[in-house]
Amino acid sequence: MSSPTPARTPSALDALADRYVDDLAAQDPFLATELGIAGHDGEVTDYSPAAVAAREDLARDLLAAIAEVPDADDVDAVTRAALSERLGLDLERAEQHLDIAAVNNLASVLQSRDVLDQMPTDTAEDWEVLAARMAGFPRALGSWAESLREAAAAGTVSARRQLLLGAEQARGYAADGGFFDAFAGEAVGTEAQKAQVRASAEQARTAYREIAGVLESLVPQAPEADAVGRDAYQLHSRTFLGTEIDLEETYAWGVEELRAIIAEQEQVAARLNERYATGGGTSVAAARQALSADPARLLHGTDALQEWMQQLSDSAIRDLAGTHFDIPEPLHRLECRIARTGSGGIYYTGPSEDLTRPGRMWWDVPAGTEEFRTWEQTTTVYHEGVPGHHLQVGIQTLQATTLNRWRAMLCWVSGHGEGWALYAERLMEQLGYLEDDGDRMGMLDAQRLRAGRVVLDIGLHLGLAMPTGLPGADGGAWDERTAWEFMTENWGVEEAERRFELNRYLGWPGQAPSYKLGQRTWEQLRERATAADSSPAAVRDFHRRALELGSLPLSVLEGAL
Repeated sequence: MSSPTPARTPSALDALADRYVDDLAAQDPFLATELGIAGHDGEVTDYSPAAVAAREDLARDLLAAIAEVPDADDVDAVTRAALSERLGLDLERAEQHLDIAAVNNLASVLQSRDVLDQMPTDTAEDWEVLAARMAGFPRALGSWAESLREAAAAGTVSARRQLLLGAEQARGYAADGGFFDAFAGEAVGTEAQKAQVRASAEQARTAYREIAGVLESLVPQAPEADAVGRDAYQLHSRTFLGTEIDLEETYAWGVEELRAIIAEQEQVAARLNERYATGGGTSVAAARQALSADPARLLHGTDALQEWMQQLSDSAIRDLAGTHFDIPEPLHRLECRIARTGSGGIYYTGPSEDLTRPGRMWWDVPAGTEEFRTWEQTTTVYHEGVPGHHLQVGIQTLQATTLNRWRAMLCWVSGHGEGWALYAERLMEQLGYLEDDGDRMGMLDAQRLRAGRVVLDIGLHLGLAMPTGLPGADGGAWDERTAWEFMTENWGVEEAERRFELNRYLGWPGQAPSYKLGQRTWEQLRERATAADSSPAAVRDFHRRALELGSLPLSVLEGAL
């Protein structure tokens, strides 16, 4: 077995990075809860221009301070490179109000209510803390309204579509039977305590109705176009990858990767169509239809879904620990849960700093959805659990004494993290865990979607010509209509999920390609690291060394390895 990296004596640079984590947690209580830093769960984040400026000053002060201390070792060199790249980008984006003004359906201030999912709900005392936080939502969202208006005055406003979608989402949270109404109904305690929770939830509902009105008030100032253009897109891409890419080369690579995945799918489809006697030949659609009609691959109800997720993730941990991966004992616990908003997303939230809150895999089931197909989602469990995000984020969290708390808890680069999780899906096939052609088809569907997103996201935001010779692509211009047709042909998901996904790409440029581009980087790094020795032991050692570095900008990761 590979020996773990030993703890090291903290350096002066580590001390600065650690202090920054505490200072930022105090200024951003929602982030503190996300990271599992105790002491801030009853507070809300201030998004006002003054508070945003104060957090920018923290970043500037840290960059100035690290320039005054030398590197004590190679760990410091990596920390310095990562801090300089990440905080430098944060400040570059702040100058344009890009993050505070962002409105989208997945990752903006609008979704701050997600923090409630990470808080305990077992006792009356837990609900007192939740009530205090919900009562603070008017302050949090009201302060965001100030920054939205300031950014708009400076010329930065999200696209019209995103503002209208955001208003709709906010009203959904606030509706009768919506998130806050249903959430408050789960409270425990005395009748007086439950009444306080309901009152606090009503304050949060009012805040979300009001922010919906604010978003709609900005529509006259908002750009009609969804595409952000080349210069803005390059900045967004660097944010999510931690490196600069040749956009045209990447677009062309995405097209060829998509072709290769479709060809691979057709080979699997031929076997499935023969097995199910569909007469469909190499038709992927016919194979999907047969798989979806197979009662052995169908789950009924969210209880059955949660149980299946838990059993599959537990099995993966048992099988992989000590064989293909070094999985520390604290990470053998992964909770699978059903989320409450009904958006349809599947996602992972990491453990708390002290590991008392475990890592969790969430399935946000849309209202009315009662049937789930295991062939589609086996690969998703590996992506969100082990060897995907749970292994990656868990190992990173455990590195606080080896690296520092900023590296262990706060640094997150989508190309690194989502790239690893997509790499993990393909790796599970290579390790023999997707021998069933139905599960393999599900994995290839996920790979096809991610390759297609490289093409769609870059093509649409840069105004490139659509490719030819691919399903749903005719060489014309990218716009909402042609993007929808392309997705309909290449995304193996339901219509509601496709609509959510398209709105996501339009409102969060550069993020969607980071999965596939990060996967490409991980595969290249492994190939180079194991060129002289590709034995299972060498691959396992590569994975250990790489994951113990924590999440890094891709440019820094390559140098660190």
